[in-house]
Amino acid sequence: MAARGEFSSRTAFVLAAAGSAIGLGNIWGFPIQVASNGGGAFVFTYIVLTFLLAYPILMAELIIGRHAKTDTVSSILAVSSPGTRWLAYLTGYWGMLTASLILSFYSIIAGWMIAYFIGGFAELLGLVDVKAWLTEFSLSRNIIFCFVFYSLTISIVASGVSGGIERWSTRLMPALLLLMVLLIAYIATQDGAAEGWRVYLQPDFSRVLNPDLVINALSQAFFSLSLGVGTMMIYGSYVSKSENIAKLGASVAALDIGVAVLAGLLVIPAMYVALHNGVTIYDDAGNLIASDNLIFTVLPALFETMGSAGPVVAILFFSLMTIAALTSSISMLEVPVAYASESKNMPRAKAAWVVGGLVLLISLVIVFNFGTLFPLVIAFTTKYSEPLIGLLFCVFVGWIWHRNHILDEIKQGYPDAENGLFWKIWPTYVKFVCPLLVLALFWHSMS
Repeated sequence: MAARGEFSSRTAFVLAAAGSAIGLGNIWGFPIQVASNGGGAFVFTYIVLTFLLAYPILMAELIIGRHAKTDTVSSILAVSSPGTRWLAYLTGYWGMLTASLILSFYSIIAGWMIAYFIGGFAELLGLVDVKAWLTEFSLSRNIIFCFVFYSLTISIVASGVSGGIERWSTRLMPALLLLMVLLIAYIATQDGAAEGWRVYLQPDFSRVLNPDLVINALSQAFFSLSLGVGTMMIYGSYVSKSENIAKLGASVAALDIGVAVLAGLLVIPAMYVALHNGVTIYDDAGNLIASDNLIFTVLPALFETMGSAGPVVAILFFSLMTIAALTSSISMLEVPVAYASESKNMPRAKAAWVVGGLVLLISLVIVFNFGTLFPLVIAFTTKYSEPLIGLLFCVFVGWIWHRNHILDEIKQGYPDAENGLFWKIWPTYVKFVCPLLVLALFWHSMS
């Protein structure tokens, strides 16, 4: 079997891992949560909870992955005890299934992003019928662009860690940040943007301790870092033993927060620009409309009001969304591909196309039964599976894997770890506090 790949530098890892974390949920999910939960109060709570919950569990995944240097199933087995091997198998396979199911519905949405991106060019060229087909829900459009998105994702993963994941992450992430800054600057010049900035940046601290706000911020912090499916574990397995894993994890969390906050600076003002231009952003009950309608109804309607600049802004926005989707999808596909490649000795390129093809089949089943299966798969994976798998990661690191072995792993890139603040807090925190927070999150998702 060929030697395992490895990220060539800490920058490459941070960009790849942040790309995994920064997906469509950050770009549209975070701003909607902000708008619905007290503006700046939610931002403040989200940032705090990211480091109280998401960062400790992120570190659990990264440390397990780097220790074992293999796929997620074998990685969890490597830190299990003889009596918990059954639980390790359950956790590993469950995580791999969850990553695949998330990719199966995620790729459908990502295909829509590509269609809307091309739709901007169709509008520039005056191809009205083509644009209508690209931007209207149909079986043919959904199937075609699902294929297109899978082809992009599989091609990158098939090229390996350095030639595929690292190469494209280090290109796509700077492009994502540049596009976001350009769009923020443009939207800021439009009438109505100032009101959006005020709503976003002016916190209502009376709502900070509101239970619903706290749980929503906890949920956003957990899910925004791609936790509970093994993506960070597999990326951790590609990190050099000489790197300070605690600092790398903090860098990923910080970049994820930064992009989420930037997304708010783009989407919230854009919503109020749309409102100023006569576009409806509230439903009949006075609530902010759902996030899918925001992206595929409100913002396209906003672009229509921008005259000749509209198609260009639409192209930039949906290219941003496509990049965000792609940097996440490659990490999700990498979870089962690494297993097929390393545990089943399948050549990587073959593993990528075979596994990717199987997940594509799941997507097609969802496409043909969209009304029933699409919401069902989303609920199963994000509401139930991810929190419970995250809880199991805490159990393995906090209760099963020997504390001294964990310290030995961390010290490989951080020799003085035993005397640092991270080691004084993290082991106990991930053992007791994180499981309680995850259980609270799961309880909320069940209600």
